[in-house]
Amino acid sequence: MRPSMSGVRAGDAMQPLVFALLAALTPSGVALTFHDELVEPLPEVPDADAVALTVETFAARRAYQLADRWRARGVPVIMGGFHPSMCPDEAAEHADAVVVGEAEDTWPRLLADLAAGRLASRYDSTCADGLGGVRFDTSVFAGKRYAPLGLVQFGRGCRFACDFCSIHAFFGARIRTRPVAEVVAEIARRPERMLFFVDDNLYADPAAARELLEELVPLRRRFACQLSMDVAGDPALLRLLHRAGCRVVVVGFESTSPATLRAIGKGANLHADYERVIRAFHAARIMIYGTFVVGYDADSARTPADAADFAIRHRFAVANFNPLMPMPGTRLYDRLKGQGRLIHDRWWIDPAYRYGDAMLVPTGMTPAELTDGCRAARFAFNTPACIARRLAHPAANAHSPANAALFLAANLVSRREIRAKQGRRLGASG
Repeated sequence: MRPSMSGVRAGDAMQPLVFALLAALTPSGVALTFHDELVEPLPEVPDADAVALTVETFAARRAYQLADRWRARGVPVIMGGFHPSMCPDEAAEHADAVVVGEAEDTWPRLLADLAAGRLASRYDSTCADGLGGVRFDTSVFAGKRYAPLGLVQFGRGCRFACDFCSIHAFFGARIRTRPVAEVVAEIARRPERMLFFVDDNLYADPAAARELLEELVPLRRRFACQLSMDVAGDPALLRLLHRAGCRVVVVGFESTSPATLRAIGKGANLHADYERVIRAFHAARIMIYGTFVVGYDADSARTPADAADFAIRHRFAVANFNPLMPMPGTRLYDRLKGQGRLIHDRWWIDPAYRYGDAMLVPTGMTPAELTDGCRAARFAFNTPACIARRLAHPAANAHSPANAALFLAANLVSRREIRAKQGRRLGASG
């Protein structure tokens, strides 16, 4: 099961690919039923021998509420995913078994132990193998109303180790990719015309990425992906990206301040010419989804508005302006906790925390200024007038009817969901 952040549905839910992975790893003699609270109500008491929850940090409080209720009624609960992997002892207070790390070497062993009545309290992954043979059984999503995107995974890991990111803590420093032929065969079977690669950086392994892009050209699919901005320095690669079907890139600009970029540890951005990067993507007819973080020591109360102005001026298709999020397992979280600068020690289970609130005490502004500034930046970027202004720039977002339609759909969903989530408490209120 997948719990939602607050026990309610979300209008922008995408297929949780991990459940397709678990389904493919499950022996045929084991009956699976998948429930996703982001698109449907969960059963009051599951009719199952055990419940497995994949838990994201923002959904941790809700997951614990559900787990405590079900365990009180005699249903064993298993927890895995990013949050239990970063906070296994905390998750163990609410679960009969906790999975730390990846599923390929833990899920089959856990199922065998469950069937034999010897479920262990913890399963630690030691996965270091390549990703050949990894399969996804997307039939578990049948009948559920997700965004019309097919999610695909090519690789795991990232070349960068940003201060606020937990990717290295979860996957390690090694970059692993699936065999190109297996990914291409999977995509050829998928019915969706629009895909999203869930990789944190599709270009983490440059040679493998180029091979994949060449093989995608004849499939005539469109896709979005996350990329590092060094890609923009290679015009031939940008042309290949477009021919392969790339229409949107998610790029972590993070900040326009060199001091903040140094604090983040993102040297690739520090040495990049943002103006040239943006022009290069737009010249290749690829739209930009830019992300920014606010709250490092060099930032001020003006920083969120400046970031929004930058994204609007450069006609980003979509953008997000996040107050700095100290996620468990990151260098950022450990440092701020040691400095006594966390407003909520474990914000993900603190009933006082609301989505969008500042999580730390910044040095260049007050927590309220950080909260209000990021909220105002998000709202300013998503006004109808701003959406129209950004769409009216053919070179950026309207160079084809298909791109314009994709731009409008993404912005309408983004505007609705941003307004719905701001100020929402974590966990169910009932």
